[in-house]
Amino acid sequence: MAFESLSEKLQNIFKNLRGKGTLTEADVKASMKEVRMALLEADVNFKVVKQFVASVEEKAVGSEVLNGLNPAQMVVNIVNDELVALMGSETTEISFQPGKAITVIMMSGLQGAGKTTTTAKIAGKLKNNKGRKPLLVACDVYRPAAIDQLKINGEKMGIEVFSMGTDHKPADIAAAAIEHASKNGFSDVILDTAGRLHIDESMMEELCEIKKRVEVHNTLLVIDAMTGQDAVNVAKEFDEKVGVTGIVLTKMDGDTRGGAALSVKAVTGKPILYVGMGEKLSDLEQFYPDRMASRILGMGDVLTLIEKAKENIDIDEETGKEMAGRLKKGKFDFNDYLESMKQMRNMGGISSILKMLPGMSISQDELESVVNEKQLKQTEAIVLSMTPEERANPKLLNPRRKRRIAAGAGLDIAVVNRFIKQFEQTQKMMKQMPGMMKGMGKGGFPMGGGFPGGGFPGGRRRRF
Repeated sequence: MAFESLSEKLQNIFKNLRGKGTLTEADVKASMKEVRMALLEADVNFKVVKQFVASVEEKAVGSEVLNGLNPAQMVVNIVNDELVALMGSETTEISFQPGKAITVIMMSGLQGAGKTTTTAKIAGKLKNNKGRKPLLVACDVYRPAAIDQLKINGEKMGIEVFSMGTDHKPADIAAAAIEHASKNGFSDVILDTAGRLHIDESMMEELCEIKKRVEVHNTLLVIDAMTGQDAVNVAKEFDEKVGVTGIVLTKMDGDTRGGAALSVKAVTGKPILYVGMGEKLSDLEQFYPDRMASRILGMGDVLTLIEKAKENIDIDEETGKEMAGRLKKGKFDFNDYLESMKQMRNMGGISSILKMLPGMSISQDELESVVNEKQLKQTEAIVLSMTPEERANPKLLNPRRKRRIAAGAGLDIAVVNRFIKQFEQTQKMMKQMPGMMKGMGKGGFPMGGGFPGGGFPGGRRRRF
């Protein structure tokens, strides 16, 4: 996950500050020196780092802060505010043409940044979240695989793809696509243009030719977050030669230091609209500077978690109420468990959920000690080895049935016994704690079903 190393270092710095109780100007300056090093190691642009640290230091050494009731917390709040300002302060969205006018969005970027996949992701987001009718347009005439990829992704999401093959100029394809869109009631035309391994004049000329031929309302630049400061240089050059209105950062779920996200807005002045958080077509998040700052500082991101739950937990009101009633009576069965696991996977898995909870910002090593993905798969195999009757009524599980289930799952009987015992403890806990119904997902469905002692189904027990 992006920012993991930076987040860990910043939290350690602020933990030391909080431990002091009272702060001096020397304490603040020493901490800011460590912050400077952490940001530089995260590949944040050095000019941005210099300005950021100077701004924080200036505000943090004021008498109101150092003489306040909780100076360490006030310093953290200042850092949070400056991080938000650095990344853009306000959330920026794609601007749409008024009325029934078609909005044209041109996607640009280097080859390998994930542009074609991102193009499809944005179309899906417009269709599902905005209720619009987008048309995907294959303007990459140099890479037939890009056209095929766009068609496959479009088909998955039920979005039409306009293509004229590889024998026409991209500008001609764009013009024909807009004409097609106007005749068939499309609200948006999204142009997937060709990328290159590096910036060259022919690519820039091609993009400019498209903009001369058709009116482009949004020019989005797709940048691979793993390229670090190079991403900032790419953004500057694209903006100078083509004109960029917004940026999409991809591969933010990878092993990236995150410097691009903290530098690109400050250096180019162009807002980040979306961040790609995975390979699935649903793994595209609106970029919220305040939420990203909270993640970096270990404060969690509950709002994004709630939005993910609303988008991915597909349970109607009636079913939700029925499940809630069963849970209050301690009737949580193995079918509910399977459904719970499915919904958590849709939201990115337990690890993804944990990282968005306040106070749960832990390193990857610590996370693996809490959630054992291998054991989660084993528990799922155990449940899938049960008959429908056994899943609905766990009381049927006698020793003979357990041995059969263990053989079906390819596991030792002790593993099956341990899981069933944990499950029974969970049923008792839910029956005794109706207050746990607060904070449930859409329709009253629990977003995970934790086990006693801070453990997780199939995971290791741990208290936070």
